[in-house]
Amino acid sequence: MIKNVLSILILFISILSYAEDNDPIEITYVEWASEVASANVIKVVLEEIGQEVDIIPVTAAAMWQAVASGDVDAHVAAWLYSTHAHYFEAVKNDVEYLGPNLKGTKIGLIVPEYVTINSITELNANAPKFRKRIIGIDPGSGLMSKTEQVVEEYGLQQFKLVEGSGAAMTASLGAAIKDNEWIVVAGWTPHWMFSRWKLKYLEDPKNIYNHKDSRGEEHIGTIVRKGLKADNPKVYQVLDNFIWEPTDMEQVMIWNENEDTDPYDNAVRWVKENRDKVNKWIGK
Repeated sequence: MIKNVLSILILFISILSYAEDNDPIEITYVEWASEVASANVIKVVLEEIGQEVDIIPVTAAAMWQAVASGDVDAHVAAWLYSTHAHYFEAVKNDVEYLGPNLKGTKIGLIVPEYVTINSITELNANAPKFRKRIIGIDPGSGLMSKTEQVVEEYGLQQFKLVEGSGAAMTASLGAAIKDNEWIVVAGWTPHWMFSRWKLKYLEDPKNIYNHKDSRGEEHIGTIVRKGLKADNPKVYQVLDNFIWEPTDMEQVMIWNENEDTDPYDNAVRWVKENRDKVNKWIGK
């Protein structure tokens, strides 16, 4: 009788443990082209190890806060150390930072190559050509916070910083290029737009966008909630191993720009075509 009770108890505990290990992992991301790519790729990879994954689009601030509060498990979209510095500083004691997953990022003001200025310092003198507008992305993002600082420190108050989204920014850029008009946008690398159009960053003499940081070079990092390693070591291992190149991300972004394809399906394609890299993340 006692043996039967013990066997049932052990089985019950095993079932509970299995259920906990297989609860869906929740990953937040912002609907920027770069993060749509990375969120879907990591979702596909985690599904390969048998883990159900929900990816949840939110604002940049909510993305960080959700991990810090433990409401979600991770995000792979930490633009450090400058762009998301204020988010990171606010929650760094409540999250675990796993290091870079992509090195070689950059943010700044971008113009088509045919625009004949090369520095932010030249914007004021040419404001009418740009219709006195800087085309931005979603309000509250790190890029927009930096751009607000640029407007202040370079004295660009005659310019209106237009809020919108990553998609709206690239749509405006494409329309202007089609008509050979001058336009300046707040953007970043890696991004598919550099593969589609000839663009250049305006020089930033004050080094506001990409200031040198003693902690290391600019990158995108992985952030997980406290306790994830103990709760789900397999998922933690994949997230800790996750690192790819700007060219990898750009390839997925380019595929995603095809309206006849789905970001998840493109992530599946990329994973199939990059098996050696993915196997390292999984630990094979």
